[in-house]
Amino acid sequence: MNPSVKIIINDQPLELPAIVGSEGEVGIDISSLRDQSGSITLDPGYGNTGACTSAITFIDGEKGILRYRGYDIAELAQKSTFIETAYLVIYGELPTPNQLSEFSDLLTENQMLHEGMRFHFEGFPPTAHPMAILSAMINATSAYHPNLINKREQRFSYHAARLISQVRTIAAFSYRKAHGLPAIYPKTTLKYTANFLHMMFSHPGEDCELKPELVKALDLIFLLHADHEQNCSTATVRMVASSRANLFASASAGVCALWGPLHGGANQAVLEMLEEIHQDGDDGTKFLNEVKNKSGHRRLMGFGHRVYKNFDPRAIIIKNQCDKVLEQLHKTDPLLDIAKKLEEIAIHDDYFISRKLYPNVDFYSGIIMRAIGIPLDMFTVMFAIGRMPGWIANYKEVMEDSNSRIARPRQIYTGPNIRSYTPLDARP
Repeated sequence: MNPSVKIIINDQPLELPAIVGSEGEVGIDISSLRDQSGSITLDPGYGNTGACTSAITFIDGEKGILRYRGYDIAELAQKSTFIETAYLVIYGELPTPNQLSEFSDLLTENQMLHEGMRFHFEGFPPTAHPMAILSAMINATSAYHPNLINKREQRFSYHAARLISQVRTIAAFSYRKAHGLPAIYPKTTLKYTANFLHMMFSHPGEDCELKPELVKALDLIFLLHADHEQNCSTATVRMVASSRANLFASASAGVCALWGPLHGGANQAVLEMLEEIHQDGDDGTKFLNEVKNKSGHRRLMGFGHRVYKNFDPRAIIIKNQCDKVLEQLHKTDPLLDIAKKLEEIAIHDDYFISRKLYPNVDFYSGIIMRAIGIPLDMFTVMFAIGRMPGWIANYKEVMEDSNSRIARPRQIYTGPNIRSYTPLDARP
């Protein structure tokens, strides 16, 4: 017998079907609510609304669980790579050696941008934010593949690989453009993350040193951000995809949503907080006291999480890599010293422990990226590169769902009732 939920609206009993997920979570299917009762639900921010069913990612915020396609994030972080995990997220299973080799070859074949796109980069002012360039250039890429837009070409795997591969090329080119540096082309001999660092930091005729620990740390950041259920940007990708927009347009919309400071800007906000503390001549102790005393309008960034109520499983993983990176680089950086101080105090102070204000993934990823040398305005771009497999996987789900309909939320109207038009010369 299928489960259902009985409710009463305006003294009218209704029975709505319940949907039970594979991990036991229950959702009430209200798709027929308006037809049956004339009423709709109101849920600002969609905090209690399931917009879809999905087989990609499972999160249990109370228990600190994050799984991609059933695989625990800690096991993937230890044993997998970003590219292997990207394949898993998109296609649902870990690749065979042949599948992984074919996927890697597709990435290599498609890592170069059409040479005509060089002129698009030249059109941006030096002050252009890398996320603006990233969004625009992802959209521009589709213009060089008209069959993608016109739906005459259905080679999804080809387009997915091109998007994953070229997003880092676009990101690196946008960084070089913003800093007045010549573009560095990708190398066919380098793997995904190492190639990105090469395009970011090499110079013509002089390749940068690719330290394995740094490459591994950035690859881990990408892996930990590959998907995260129905967040703002992923939900945006699905909504745009529901109109049957092409993959590149949908991903471009995801970039725009991620750009918002309340979403993808969290790791950037961490470094801005550290800079503020440093400018005050503080080692972090005074700042945390002001947070506890609610004085000085201080905001503690990079601690706690809206979804994870006890701990962020990604933070535990990335902290170990953060320690290794800082140890290897032997960097003297006052901001990194402040970060260590904040972490040390917060994880032992009852005030922060009782309020579940633990360092999250944004706290550590920001520290790692600063140590590697990635500038602050590129932090959200790193997030976008990592999240691309999740966006592609969600796009794929929408397109393959035979019951998918164009997203069209309802609203509760609160404006004026019907009014008569007043001629201009009669208005007070």
